[in-house]
Amino acid sequence: MYRPRMLLKRLFTPITILMVPHSRTKSVSIRLPLLAIASSILLFLLGASLVFTMAIRAVEHQRMKERLSYLSSQFLAMKDTMLSLRQSEREFRKLFGVKSKTSVFESADLADTGSLNMEILREQIEASMRTVAEIRTYITEQKDIYLATPVGWPVAGRLSSPYGSRLHPVLAEPRFHTGVDISVPPGSEVKATADGIVSFAGWAENSGIVVVVEHGRGFSTAYAHSQKALVRVGQRVARGETIALSGSTGVSTGPHVHYEIWKNGRHTEPAGYLARR
Repeated sequence: MYRPRMLLKRLFTPITILMVPHSRTKSVSIRLPLLAIASSILLFLLGASLVFTMAIRAVEHQRMKERLSYLSSQFLAMKDTMLSLRQSEREFRKLFGVKSKTSVFESADLADTGSLNMEILREQIEASMRTVAEIRTYITEQKDIYLATPVGWPVAGRLSSPYGSRLHPVLAEPRFHTGVDISVPPGSEVKATADGIVSFAGWAENSGIVVVVEHGRGFSTAYAHSQKALVRVGQRVARGETIALSGSTGVSTGPHVHYEIWKNGRHTEPAGYLARR
């Protein structure tokens, strides 16, 4: 009983705090019990601790907010990239699901530690996208070459005169035959053997009505002795599209199609191109 009473007496014992100014004004004294001073010091420490803790949490919250914003932007970027990859995958599955190179070009319609490392994942996706872009570019280029290369016969008929040296059937003198002659009934449909743009459609001396198509990649084709041209200069035509009707115009012994293939400015043997499908 004695000790608690003594403790309470000490806690309520007044303490005088004397504040002495450096000027000539009177000093000020404050009398406070020991308990009040101890309580003030304790509250001050608790308040300082609370303010410090809140400041740390505010900094951490800002960092987490910035990190979340960064991760969100990365996931959005990867989402777009993955959609592109899936689209490319579907396109390539469609392309390489066919059985031949020709079908591929005709079908082309033209991308562990157990933890998620965003930078590595992004680099891998970017590398995959570069590979997909390279494949797409390659297929597009090869498709352009394929579409520009003459394929097959311009008309269904009989080969009556091959490419090369021969005795001219009308002039009766040796001449180099720069194309092939295909005998057909008059009015047969003459078709373009590759995609291209018509560069000439009209009358030429000796060759009669001629249609010339520029295909690109160094290729051009000519179809002579036609009865009628069905296209005009500057018109874009596709492989298999009818461009003329066969006839016997110009210097000719009968209805036929004189067909020439030019590559890089020089006429070339059409036989290999006729055999293609």
